[in-house]
Amino acid sequence: MPDTSILVTGGAGYIGSHVVRRLGEAGERVVVLDDLSTGFKSAVLYGELIVGDTGDRELVGRIIRDHGVDTILHFAAHTIVPESVENPLKYYANNTCSSRSLLQCALDGGVKHFVFSSTAAVYGISDGGVAREESPTAPINPYGTSKLMTEWMLRDCAAVNDLSYVTLRYFNVAGCDPAGRIGQSSRSATLLTKVACETAVGKREKLFIFGTNYDTPDGTGIRDYIHVEDLARAHLDALAYLRAGGDSTVLNCGYGHGFSVREVLAAVERAAGRPLTIEEAPRRAGDPPKLISSCDRIKQVLNWAPQYDDLNQIVESALNWERKLIANPVD
Repeated sequence: MPDTSILVTGGAGYIGSHVVRRLGEAGERVVVLDDLSTGFKSAVLYGELIVGDTGDRELVGRIIRDHGVDTILHFAAHTIVPESVENPLKYYANNTCSSRSLLQCALDGGVKHFVFSSTAAVYGISDGGVAREESPTAPINPYGTSKLMTEWMLRDCAAVNDLSYVTLRYFNVAGCDPAGRIGQSSRSATLLTKVACETAVGKREKLFIFGTNYDTPDGTGIRDYIHVEDLARAHLDALAYLRAGGDSTVLNCGYGHGFSVREVLAAVERAAGRPLTIEEAPRRAGDPPKLISSCDRIKQVLNWAPQYDDLNQIVESALNWERKLIANPVD
């Protein structure tokens, strides 16, 4: 067992819990900090869970000291784009100000490595709908801006301190642990695959397609959907890269191709064996028409090799989790 620990903020949430599970399986010492506002105790399968706020400098400083933390994986954030448009200060407070506090604690505590959960929303509307790491960053919603601000803070801190980092810009995360141990359990979810699967199992009467007049082949938005297991693997690869002395870097996390909203819904209908009740609605504020990753760099830098690049497999794992939640709701 290693002598040092990894602090995972937001480790009881959807993505964080999958990463914590993989860290635990790899024999890492893990301590999870989560306020449980959207996460679940039952999702933390490894390590110690401390219930608290990432912006609490006294608490975070104590955790770093008491647990010998030399690495932070930072997931804790608000993530709903329309809400960020309606309540921007909520997002700047949690996603930006709390991240600033966390970084101060990391520097004060001598943390060496930092992996940051960022987002493709930092790109805004990319030329041709494809985002490369060197593409201009021009967020069109406060969620993306709040994450970009943290990217800047991390970059500037690392430039003058003994801290190295990997920023991972997620595209659309979907799916659940194929073994069915943990999954996407968020209440009032807005992610398309989650909402569609909830509709398929009867948790929702219907779902909405927000925007059917985009300049895309079927008029609906196109996104790059990445299985959460492949994303979790990328975090372990990033950790190995930093431990080997890798330079700080920013990497896209996606598959390099996209599916429209209608294509995703059709995949859910095939998996469920029944049609979904769907209504068309106006576009939502802050949604680009198309956003797909250029993902060559992450494969080159981290030797990352995705294993779940299959829409049907993604949907099947998400649907299986929803069926499990019907029988065994999580607390």
